[in-house]
Amino acid sequence: MKYFSMVFAAALLSSTFALADSPVTPAEAEKIKAALENLGCTGGKMEKETEGSGYFEVDDAKCKDGQYDIKLDKDFKMIAMTRD
Repeated sequence: MKYFSMVFAAALLSSTFALADSPVTPAEAEKIKAALENLGCTGGKMEKETEGSGYFEVDDAKCKDGQYDIKLDKDFKMIAMTRD
């Protein structure tokens, strides 16, 4: 019984941390594209974090000096930009 409880707890914890990001709306995509252009970047996979933070992520954006992962706040201002 103890083993079953530990397996159940592990499964429950792993499922709560595996929340998927959601797609952005067309209006959000336009604002993200504008923010990327201001940074000198284009493209990438756009997602909205589902943890309730309202942050946006752009994976593999192509910028002048390389490829980056970019995180934007709910007002589409850059929070983080890490080289991919």
